[in-house]
Amino acid sequence: MAKPLTDQDKRKQISVRGLAGVENVADLKTNFNRHLHFTLVKDRNVATKRDYYFALANTVRDYLVGRWIRTQQHYYEKDPKRVYYLSLEFYMGRTLQNTMVNLALENACDEATYQLGLDMEELQDIEEDAGLGNGGLGRLAACFLDSMASLGLAAYGYGIRYEFGIFNQKIVNGWQVEEADDWLRYGNPWEKARPEYMRPVHFYGRVEHTADGVKWVDTQVVLALPYDTPVPGYRNNIVNTMRLWSAKAPCDFNLKDFNVGGYIQAVLDRNLAENISRVLYPNDNFFEGKELRLKQEYFVVAATLQDIIRRFKASKFGSTEFVRLDLSTLPDKVAIQLNDTHPAMAIPELMRILVDMEKLSWEKAWDIVVRTCAYTNHTVLPEALERWPIDLFQNLLPRHLEIIYEINRRHLERITKLYPGDLDRLRRMSLIEEGDVKKINMAHLCIVGSHAVNGVARIHSEIIKNTVFKDFYETDPQKFQNKTNGITPRRWLVMCNPGLAEVIAERIGEDYIRDLDQLKQLLEFVDDDSFIRDVAKIKQENKMKFAAYLEEHYNVKINPNSMFDVHVKRIHEYKRQLLNCLHIITLYNRGKENFCLSAAPGYHTAKMIIKLITSIGDIVNNDPVVGDRLKVIFLENYRVTLAEKVIPASDLSEQISTAGTEASGTGNMKFMLNGALTIGTMDGANVEMAEEAGEENLFIFGMRVEDVEALDKKGYDAVSYYNRIPELKQAMDQISGDTFSPGQPDLFKDLVNMLMHHDRFKVFADYEDYIKCQEKVSALYKNPKEWTKMVIHNIAGCGKFSSDRTISQYAREIWGMEPSLEKIAAPDDPR
Repeated sequence: MAKPLTDQDKRKQISVRGLAGVENVADLKTNFNRHLHFTLVKDRNVATKRDYYFALANTVRDYLVGRWIRTQQHYYEKDPKRVYYLSLEFYMGRTLQNTMVNLALENACDEATYQLGLDMEELQDIEEDAGLGNGGLGRLAACFLDSMASLGLAAYGYGIRYEFGIFNQKIVNGWQVEEADDWLRYGNPWEKARPEYMRPVHFYGRVEHTADGVKWVDTQVVLALPYDTPVPGYRNNIVNTMRLWSAKAPCDFNLKDFNVGGYIQAVLDRNLAENISRVLYPNDNFFEGKELRLKQEYFVVAATLQDIIRRFKASKFGSTEFVRLDLSTLPDKVAIQLNDTHPAMAIPELMRILVDMEKLSWEKAWDIVVRTCAYTNHTVLPEALERWPIDLFQNLLPRHLEIIYEINRRHLERITKLYPGDLDRLRRMSLIEEGDVKKINMAHLCIVGSHAVNGVARIHSEIIKNTVFKDFYETDPQKFQNKTNGITPRRWLVMCNPGLAEVIAERIGEDYIRDLDQLKQLLEFVDDDSFIRDVAKIKQENKMKFAAYLEEHYNVKINPNSMFDVHVKRIHEYKRQLLNCLHIITLYNRGKENFCLSAAPGYHTAKMIIKLITSIGDIVNNDPVVGDRLKVIFLENYRVTLAEKVIPASDLSEQISTAGTEASGTGNMKFMLNGALTIGTMDGANVEMAEEAGEENLFIFGMRVEDVEALDKKGYDAVSYYNRIPELKQAMDQISGDTFSPGQPDLFKDLVNMLMHHDRFKVFADYEDYIKCQEKVSALYKNPKEWTKMVIHNIAGCGKFSSDRTISQYAREIWGMEPSLEKIAAPDDPR
């Protein structure tokens, strides 16, 4: 078999990567050497690979800086409405290659590094992932930043600069072990600290009601130090800003009551304040009411709102004097989008600023807050909804508790007028939940304090209107919208799958990269033999490359001609990795062929699921009868950079959550765009994917939402399925026996007990249909031409799932802004 082209060689042929002009290459080499010398203080005799990466990163960053400054000047001059995307997570991954793609520098940089005798891919591999997110929600925020810049919106991402991002996952004897992700150890060339914009954030203390208004006094102060990262748009010379806050103790921290001997301890205690930005909480779809997490949520909001108001007041080019003192126009110039309830404290904090500090009336202030804020809901799982105990608030944020009580009082007054005598509705709609421990329902706070509330896929937006937020929808139907999630085609096609990006560009031109709807034109090529061949060839090359990667890093040999059946998700019962496990065991028992992998977090069930997957792998992969027809691999430490390798090599994408539980999913879209077919339930964005590509071009199985509801009414009886379906019974008996845990028959008893007696997600109910559906997949895979035609239908149906479309809808329908594909002048253009 011919050796697959390296990405390097492939890129040499690619038009979508910018031209390597002679002057460009010479400049890059000069700047590279200058940075090696002046920034890194090394020469070629002592420089390491990492030095070369930093020299290259700084060289590429130089091309951003002029555009970054020019963009911010442009915003000052035009004074547009600005949007602030508040999120506790930004899952950015690596920056170098994405920057080169968006600035059309990729070919020039390849050529320059080649001439310098360096290997571009080797240098790119040195960069640490910025893993400041858990999964979908954080990666969505990153895709949104890319789209906002590419659509010329004056946008800012605001979050926390966690010193430690999502943990590094190691698998030891089949069990997950977490390691700290020290991603800043060697420094981060993409960020610029801005100590001149440091802001104080207050905690604890008490509230005084005085003649001149309310005062929050005797507080502890923590300083928020901003770090700015540039966010380049796609070839439009716009560079927006992501500003992440880091916690710093003030100089006088704990020294106020300084006594001799206390000084050393006081300096050591500075760590307590600075712990706020130390580590990302690794809980996805699970709420854990920890004080440190509430501190993080308030910290990012308080620092950000000070920044927003400073920028609003000073928005006139060349002036730092406050020129806007009337805050009533704030909603005309500022939109704040809350990414889930994590930044919900923005609502009471903005009220505190307007009422206590700016002295506006409550009514005026509340009108401003509601018109400024909007809320995106990301989940309907009850265990994921944030509910903070009142006493935690009373201690940490006493003034905000008073404000929330007042918001609630006025809210319930309004509900009482609308629904006189309906006490049950008042109880359901209150921001305060009564019970053993009184709690604040943050989702209710967000809905009441926002002018728009959206779900993230059509089915999800309907579910929130009909179930969790039904009362609120009946009261304010005009607030509720849908904004189906999307992914950026720059990272998730052009960058991670250059071969596919190019064969598409050869047929329809390269404008599709900023207008993904143009992929529909590929339908004209569904029966074109040369296009079918090209698409299949790219997939095969990606599979060979990934097989080589697996052999090098995981020491497993897999057959690149077998089907790569991939399940990548955070491990959670609702995502039903266990359904996949049952299918693998069934295949194993039948002696068939297949291949599967997966990825994860850290509560008890999740860890047991990982152990089960790795244990199945140990048995299956070492069974001489099965040979290389079936391999099960658990890919450890799944992250953005690994996704960029796995997704282009996948044949089948597993999207098998119980209908009604996955809000949207975005991995599903990445697989679809990269030429994998989907096996899935009618859940989340799968529904719209089936609509766009044609349901006959996806492998849809299982209960629909209404079937799940009907089964809930009737009562789900797992044991009856177990008794009725011989292959299911066999698989379960093997799990509860010692087939996959030799000598430890009880190892998986908790999982077995859960599946048999309290499985909220009804794995057995979809088992038969899933197995049948997988048989259809295997049959089609044996007909490569028909398989590839179905792939082309899927790629052609991807247009809707660009985050550019999603962001255009947010802009027009929520933020009151107009996206634009105009380029602004480059720094070297005359103005």
